[in-house]
Amino acid sequence: MAGCEAAWQAANCGVPVIIHEMRPRVGTFAHRTGNLAEMVCSNSFRSDDDEQNAVGLLHWEMRAAGGLILSMAEKHRLPAGGALAVDRDPFAESVTAAIRAHPLITITDEEITRLPDDGQWIIATGPLTSSALGEAIRAETGADQLAFFDAIAPIVHAESIDMSVAWRQSRYDKGETEAERTAYINCPMTKAEYEAFIDAMLAADKTVFHEGETAGYFDGCLPIEVMAERGRETLRFGPMKPVGLTNAHDPQVKPYAVVQLRRDNALGTLYNIVGFQTKMKHGAQTSVFRMIPGLDGAAFARLGGIHRNTFINSPNLLDGQMRLKSRPNIRFAGQITGVEGYVESAAMGMLAGRLAAADMTGRALATPPPDTATGALVTHITGGADAKTFQPMNVNFGLFPPVEAKGGRRGRKDRYRAYTDRAKTSFYEWLAGQS
Repeated sequence: MAGCEAAWQAANCGVPVIIHEMRPRVGTFAHRTGNLAEMVCSNSFRSDDDEQNAVGLLHWEMRAAGGLILSMAEKHRLPAGGALAVDRDPFAESVTAAIRAHPLITITDEEITRLPDDGQWIIATGPLTSSALGEAIRAETGADQLAFFDAIAPIVHAESIDMSVAWRQSRYDKGETEAERTAYINCPMTKAEYEAFIDAMLAADKTVFHEGETAGYFDGCLPIEVMAERGRETLRFGPMKPVGLTNAHDPQVKPYAVVQLRRDNALGTLYNIVGFQTKMKHGAQTSVFRMIPGLDGAAFARLGGIHRNTFINSPNLLDGQMRLKSRPNIRFAGQITGVEGYVESAAMGMLAGRLAAADMTGRALATPPPDTATGALVTHITGGADAKTFQPMNVNFGLFPPVEAKGGRRGRKDRYRAYTDRAKTSFYEWLAGQS
């Protein structure tokens, strides 16, 4: 995501760009294709609400900046209530085609194994940085490369879901169209079914770390069984919360817990189980997930998995322009910098591409103000965060300078609108300064 967006933005500033992409010649254990911008985890860019949600605001900023990723996401959008979800394979194909068609962008299928000494470079290798390049980064920085484990949710064939048990509804009936209001498939659980499910999940065989591996989990993408280990009720207040939903088959009975599935392709033949990232072994996944009412006969297009993600300690290593302090000809962008999420990664690519283009054309370009979503993220990773406790971070209003608005839950709606209104004004001004 970040590399594609960086290349697109730099090229649209008139700077020739070469993308060095090691796939498909050198594969990873998470990617399936050789396409750029392949979505290996979720197919969702999360909330598209640009008035009340920091992620939605970041969508707005990316659109305002002429972002490739958001324009292709819109082209391949799937009904998902208030979220922006995409048909992942056509999305990646369209991003790849747009990049290949750009007259100032060239793609080479080679692996970069060392840090270049000259030229302007952006390293946007994502969470699955190759071991050779990872070693080169570690050797240059003199610090251990940080890491966490990231998990993938399973995908189910829609025809195998028992719709006499499950029903279609977005939480709180959110969405402007009938397709959006019915974008999710919901599987209800009684208390007894929930308790049995938790027991089975906790007892299931799981992937174990190899000797010597040390890593923490990112709290925004925890394996479901890790959440369950933190307390038996955790899932009922997380991905299995039963609020905002009414069982169409039995409206008078409120489910104790609800498992949601979100459409994963335009045909509506595949659905991913929302929030069900897992490190359970495949055999265990099949039996445990078939305990979910409505999924007793589930056929899986893809089972979940776990993989190692890497990121650098950006507050220590990067300057305010996203350059490696020890090698200013190299910028980092995307998830490797310690932002978490597709949109956050693409936004850092957008910024890195524009900053690099400005350098190459002899222009001074400041980063966006910290009261914008993009600016809040780059400020966080380049010095706003404590380097000693640095962990991957999604965009959120807690990263923004405070606004003068009523506090507490009652004032939240007005406060969030104040954040987004202020940000849009600032971001427009930042863009206008580049024209």
